[in-house]
Amino acid sequence: MPSEKPYVFITSPLEPIHVQHVREAVGDRAVIAYEPDLYPPTRYEADHKGIDGFARSPEQQARWRGHLGKATILWDFPSGPTSEGGALALAPNVRWVQTTSSGVGAAVHALGLADSDLIVTTARGVHADALAEFVMLCILGYAKRLPELIRDQRAHQWNRFCGHDLIGKTMLVVGAGQVGARVAACARVFGIRTLAVVNRVTPNRAEDLGVEAVFGPDQLHYALGLADFVALSTPFTPQTEKMIDAAAFAAMRPGVVLVNIARGKVVDEEAMIINLRSGHIAFAGLDVATMEPLPTASPLWDLPNVLISPHSASTAPSENGKIASIFRHNLLAYLDDRRADMINVLDKKRWY
Repeated sequence: MPSEKPYVFITSPLEPIHVQHVREAVGDRAVIAYEPDLYPPTRYEADHKGIDGFARSPEQQARWRGHLGKATILWDFPSGPTSEGGALALAPNVRWVQTTSSGVGAAVHALGLADSDLIVTTARGVHADALAEFVMLCILGYAKRLPELIRDQRAHQWNRFCGHDLIGKTMLVVGAGQVGARVAACARVFGIRTLAVVNRVTPNRAEDLGVEAVFGPDQLHYALGLADFVALSTPFTPQTEKMIDAAAFAAMRPGVVLVNIARGKVVDEEAMIINLRSGHIAFAGLDVATMEPLPTASPLWDLPNVLISPHSASTAPSENGKIASIFRHNLLAYLDDRRADMINVLDKKRWY
């Protein structure tokens, strides 16, 4: 049976300072269960998964099961090889999960929770700054020919060259939520004209996003043809799966720069490889892939006009603090029975 007080179980690695801040915010109104030895050792700061191959001892597993059995609120879905939480079978009393990712729609559907009453809140917006910085890294690295600079420095060669201007170029942001809006804002600093493809076009949408113009999904191919740089930041849903297909690539300008910070399945990867090899795509910065980790046999590893990031562009030291801030806000709203004031609530039907 659930505890009289909401029972919060932290199920993934989290720095103690953030747990302390949550406890201070709620006082004795909720139980916050946090046992660091139940989580796998982390590989880097703000790592929510931990090392591969982690296994709990029988005693640890008993404690893990005990916490899940009492939990009414979870910080993150149970993960890892010993979580046994595939359908939250060990946590029958859970009513709300605060996740540490923004793109959890597919996972929620895979867990069979699409039609459930479970509240799921996400980390939407937390990663906007870091992802926008990665987009600009890719564009600047291409424009200023960073790989050549590194190569020539290592070879002790002084080879002068002409790079590319950014000012006056056009960027199309496909999927202009909080991340896409931040990407557009960073691009404007460099004098780049910004456009966006959005799910719903409203009279004030361009002004609200700070872009020159917005286009609906039915205008995607037209909009792609206007851009020198394309940044993909759309949620992954059944509607966006492989939306950037062979026809979409054909609609792009020759020499386009593509950056994908959305999900790998938004792109037809085979069609992208063809267009990279032909040079139709001059350069691609890819933080995501159709299959992750990217298979060692993938040709993307060896293409000279591709930068591979191991789904790490969103990770920054500030990440967990920002997610914990969302969680504190939501937990106080939940405890006060102000469910309408909770933020980042996942629309399970729409996947985001």
